[in-house]
Amino acid sequence: MKYTLFYSDKCPDTPAFLQKLQEKNIDFQEVNITDSMPNLKRFLQLRDHRDEYQFVRAAGNVGVPTLLVNDERIILSLSELEDL
Repeated sequence: MKYTLFYSDKCPDTPAFLQKLQEKNIDFQEVNITDSMPNLKRFLQLRDHRDEYQFVRAAGNVGVPTLLVNDERIILSLSELEDL
């Protein structure tokens, strides 16, 4: 499986998400969206075109951390990580 974690080191939800991934021994590519403009654009391309983010956008939230699984499945919460 291929995992990509979109996160921000400024987001208070990121540390718990990272800890859960490490506990589950999941290897992932890290994309810090606040690290560079290309990283942010890559994330926004995903967020702005996927239905999974509809409630995130409606609430005015960013949507990180996000775990992208095999370029298909979007995981937005710690409870969803339990299914991996």
